[in-house]
Amino acid sequence: MEILMQNPYVKFEGVQKTYDGENLVVKNLNLDIAKGEFLTLLGPSGSGKTTTLMMLAGFETATEGEIYLDGKPINRLAPEHRNIGMVFQNYALFPHMTVAENLAFPLKVRKYGAKDIDDRVKRTLDMVGLDGFGNRQPAQMSGGQAQRVAVARALVFEPKLVLMDEPLSALDKQLREQMQYEIKHLHEKLGITMVYVTHDQGEALTMSDRIAVFNNGEIQQLDTPNALYEAPNSAFVASFIGENNRLIGKVKHSEDRRVEVGLDDGSTLAALPVKSFLAGQKCMLSIRPERICIQPEPGKYANTVQATVRELIYLGDHIRVRAEALGRHDFIVKVPNASSDRKISLGDSIGLGWHLDDCRALDCP
Repeated sequence: MEILMQNPYVKFEGVQKTYDGENLVVKNLNLDIAKGEFLTLLGPSGSGKTTTLMMLAGFETATEGEIYLDGKPINRLAPEHRNIGMVFQNYALFPHMTVAENLAFPLKVRKYGAKDIDDRVKRTLDMVGLDGFGNRQPAQMSGGQAQRVAVARALVFEPKLVLMDEPLSALDKQLREQMQYEIKHLHEKLGITMVYVTHDQGEALTMSDRIAVFNNGEIQQLDTPNALYEAPNSAFVASFIGENNRLIGKVKHSEDRRVEVGLDDGSTLAALPVKSFLAGQKCMLSIRPERICIQPEPGKYANTVQATVRELIYLGDHIRVRAEALGRHDFIVKVPNASSDRKISLGDSIGLGWHLDDCRALDCP
C-alpha cells in the first residue's frame, strides 16, 4: 500500500520482513512520515506494527526494501548511529544507576562533556516534571515516574526521531490517560518526530496526528484520527476503531452516494458506499452506536426502524442500550445520560433513526 508525500522525514520504500523465508511479517511497505509528525502504528498482535518500528530503530533488519531517515538510507546503519531515541514497553532502565545516571548514559556514549551532561540531565528532568529526582534509584519510583524517566532518557540527547513501543501498557487506566496527554504535550512543545506503537485504539485516537492501521503485515488505512473513526474504508478498520453495529446484506440499488441494502429480515436500509457496488453484491453496513437516535422525529432520518429494549447498562456519561432490531439481538445504542432524555425501560418498544452518512456500506470481511 503506497502512502507517500513530498520530502518525507522517514521513508519506507518497498520494505518487507520475513523471519523464516516464507511468511512475510511486513509486506511491501511504502510509508512516508513527515518531520514533526506524531504517527501511531496501530493494530492487533502479530499485525507487523512492532516489527516495522524495530526495523526503523535498527534492532531488526529489512529482508527487502530500504528505510530512509532525513533523506539518507539507514538499513546498514547500527542502531547507536541512527540518532534515534527509544522508549520500550518495560522502560529498560538500568536498576543499578540513579535516575541522573540513567539519563547521562546515552550522553556519555556520545562523548558529551561533563558540564554539558549535567546541564542536559537537569533540563530534561525538569521538562518531564522530575526536577529533584536525579539521585533516586528506579526501584524507588512509581510506574508513572519510571515512565517519565524512560521518556526523558530518549529525549536527553535531542534525537532526530523518538520511537515508542507500547510504553504505557503497564500503567493503570488513570495514570495511562495522564501520561498520554503528557507525551502528547511534550511532542507539541518540542516539535520532534515521534512514531508510536500501540494496540489500544483510544490511545491512538488521543495522541496521534495520523494513525496507520496494520493487519496481516499491511497498512489497511492511514489517516487522521477523525477520518479513521468517521470514515473507515474497510470492514476491518470499522471493526477495529471504535464500536459499531455490523449488518450483512445485499445491494438492491446503487448510486454514487447512496446504496439501498436488503437485510435477511426483509428490511431495507440506505447507506453511504465507500466504493462502487453492483446490484446483488453482498456488503457490510457499519453504524456507530452513538450516531443512533432513540424515538426520532418523523422524516428527519434516512433510516428508521423499530426495536425492543433488552438490556440497559449505566456507564456514567451514557447509557448503553442493547436492543433487538433488524433480526439481531445485539444491536447497540449509546444514549447520552441527560435528565431531559426520555426514560426507557426493559421491554420497551422504541423507534431508532440514523442519517445516511452514518451508515457506511463496506466490502464484506
